[in-house]
Amino acid sequence: MNRLLEEFIFKRLPNWMKLVNGGLGIDYPDDAAAIPIGEKYLVITTDSYTVTPIFFRGGDIGKLAASGTINDVLMLGGTPIAALDSIVVEEGLEEDVFEKILNSMFDIFKVNGVSLIGGDFKVMPRGQLDKIIITTVGIGIAEQLIADKNLKPGDKIIVSGNIAEHGITIYAEQKGFLEKSDLRSDVRPLIDLMIPLFKKYKNEIHAASDPTRGGLAATLNYWASISNTAIVVEEEKVPVRDVVKNYCEVLGLDPFNLASEGVAVLGVKSEVAEKILEDVHSIGYEDAEIIGEVREKESASLVIARTSVGGYRIIEPPVGEIVPRIC
Repeated sequence: MNRLLEEFIFKRLPNWMKLVNGGLGIDYPDDAAAIPIGEKYLVITTDSYTVTPIFFRGGDIGKLAASGTINDVLMLGGTPIAALDSIVVEEGLEEDVFEKILNSMFDIFKVNGVSLIGGDFKVMPRGQLDKIIITTVGIGIAEQLIADKNLKPGDKIIVSGNIAEHGITIYAEQKGFLEKSDLRSDVRPLIDLMIPLFKKYKNEIHAASDPTRGGLAATLNYWASISNTAIVVEEEKVPVRDVVKNYCEVLGLDPFNLASEGVAVLGVKSEVAEKILEDVHSIGYEDAEIIGEVREKESASLVIARTSVGGYRIIEPPVGEIVPRIC
């Protein structure tokens, strides 16, 4: 995916199309883009959601689309205010299924104060689409941007909760392994977490992301690369439920590579890291942990994990599609 983006999009766009003067464009690819409007920023994000199955334990494609849209605005420092959608369904999709998906998406937007202000709808002939695809545009306002390129040596890395819950749940559903487990997708919007942190720590949060496709490994490797740093994490500090670890061991998967849809990863100033962690716990994210820190890079922008036995391993970016059709 990264190779295709680089060769077919980033290299072909002239600089005037990449850059947003005073804002953030795809010269620094992030969860969203930002356009200056006076002393604030208009934050915009777009994404397409395609998951199989479309109903999974913990949610459905409608909840996934709304939550993902809200979270991508949040991770750039924006307060989500509005959204648009474009929905394509396969001919023959049952009306009650479609209604359930829409209600799920609308409920997330309504509860989080996001207005659905427009959209598009199309039907494809039977067999030319797998049930439904939802594309969204999210719009927000930010007083100050959180750009991942601003991560600095000495910063601490905080994870707001157990990782890999969404990815392993979808994989188990696809393989028919879910019936006797308590696996459940963590998909949810993170407004209740991020807005209070913006208000209190707007200058101390240097990077933020929700580790969706590619999981924590992809997020941390991107951060190290774009900020020209190295990141060291304590593997034992990374919150992973035992049931997730067990499934990953049996299936040959690495929790670092699996998607989370209700987790925030934050790069924060060292001096306030413990205080931020206390606040994250008090908001209700009791499994949050400080998992590592940012270092000066020596030769390359690496992500390194110190293992439980005291050794080290390089956490590489995921290669290939670990779990197909997850988000």
